[in-house]
Amino acid sequence: MAYDYELLTVARRGRLAVVTISNPPINLITMPLFSELMALSSELEADPELTVVLMKSADPDFFLAHFDVEALLMFPVDEPAERSPELGDYHQMCERFRTMNKVTIAQIEGRVGGGGSELVSSFDMRFGVRGRTRINQMEVPLGILPGGSGTQRLPRLVGRGRALEIILGGDDLDAETAERWGYLNRIFEASEIDGFVTGLAERIASFPVQAVRLAKQAADGAEQPLHEGLLDEAYLFQRLLRTDDAQTKMRRFLEKGGQTREGELEVGKLCASVAAEGP
Repeated sequence: MAYDYELLTVARRGRLAVVTISNPPINLITMPLFSELMALSSELEADPELTVVLMKSADPDFFLAHFDVEALLMFPVDEPAERSPELGDYHQMCERFRTMNKVTIAQIEGRVGGGGSELVSSFDMRFGVRGRTRINQMEVPLGILPGGSGTQRLPRLVGRGRALEIILGGDDLDAETAERWGYLNRIFEASEIDGFVTGLAERIASFPVQAVRLAKQAADGAEQPLHEGLLDEAYLFQRLLRTDDAQTKMRRFLEKGGQTREGELEVGKLCASVAAEGP
């Protein structure tokens, strides 16, 4: 994969890709940046070597400000609105980040708003900085609505009432509230976020590829009726149980102290050491 972009830098670290956004002065989602994010989503989705994608910003004050309002004013409006049977480009891009067989993580150190918030709402995990991360859906005050998936993703993340407060209020949501409501997984001091999020991404990337991918697929099945989700989970579990990776690593777990009192008191570290030994 080439990963050759002007406004995005992609650093490969084994099965982890670290994407850094840089579109000064505020990381506005201009049409050139949108085109690059679209292309990136397709390239990441097709990359068989990756299991984790971490996206961050070169500007600690802005992750992604919002979609370019000047570009929105150029959209054609001379014909009546029509309901399309197909997803538009922005929805497709967000869905690729949500459904790709990679774990997608957003490290949001500053502001994220509008279409930027809709994009990261499609990710598997989001982390922020205490006192600095701000989320804003600023569309309704401008006479429009979140049209890049926000009205659908926010209720699923934080519940309908809180989503409507964010969407209709059009005001900043602070990091502490966003964590409490479930928009952010966790928040950190500015000096701590990079170490934790990078460590988590690298840890997941060290685990068996099929286990990571099928575990995400199983969790996505929670949007189905429970009975169907349980059937899918059982099937995916049985698939993994039959892999050489699973058989080897479960034996190593026992050999290295799993199911002993000492081993189980540090089971997270024990599992990491099993994964670090490779196939």
